[in-house]
Amino acid sequence: MPAPESTLLQSWHHNAHFWIEAIRAGTIESRLKVTDQAILLAVLGRQPERVLDLGCGEGWLLRALAERAITAVGVDGDATLVDAARSSGSSPVHLASYEELVEAKVDIGSNYDLICANFALLHQDIIPLLAAMNALLAPRGALVIQTLHPWTAAAGDYQDGWREETFTGFKGQWQPMPWYFRTLSSWLNALDMAGFQLAGLQEPQHPQSPVPQSLLLVAEQRGDCD
Repeated sequence: MPAPESTLLQSWHHNAHFWIEAIRAGTIESRLKVTDQAILLAVLGRQPERVLDLGCGEGWLLRALAERAITAVGVDGDATLVDAARSSGSSPVHLASYEELVEAKVDIGSNYDLICANFALLHQDIIPLLAAMNALLAPRGALVIQTLHPWTAAAGDYQDGWREETFTGFKGQWQPMPWYFRTLSSWLNALDMAGFQLAGLQEPQHPQSPVPQSLLLVAEQRGDCD
């Protein structure tokens, strides 16, 4: 049986065209009504001049930042998504896997005021990647992560482990995707081990929903990592 990480990447390759269509048609209600605006406001609130969008997908956030005169650079591991991002905006977009980023095999620049990862950290061992991103930040730079809210997504099983997204209700022949669930304490521990300290935590919520739609973490470099 393939490792979950390789199956995760394969599912993105298979689902890329469906994902582009879903994002551009606005068919994912939680993103349209809550989470897209949440990550955009979190980034703008830091007033960055230069942003790296880690796992940028088809590039919607790159375009939104460019419209606001913010220099944005994207990176993603799927060629179809990278092509879509390049063709729909003016921001530079790099093709690189997370392993290549950890090993610094692809030059994606440095001295970023802010690095964001919007529902883009789905694999198990994220600490090396977070540490690599820490090294790309300018002094006093920030990392903004938006992810599934662990209390909402736990479904009665609140412990770290692999889960599966089946894309029920989505149009098209989506391939099920494994993703790694982590508890709130697991997220905070990962940030700490990568040299970050928590600077802010938000739980974006639709006013007509009793549960948060996502977890949004803002982290800064720890003083001992300067």
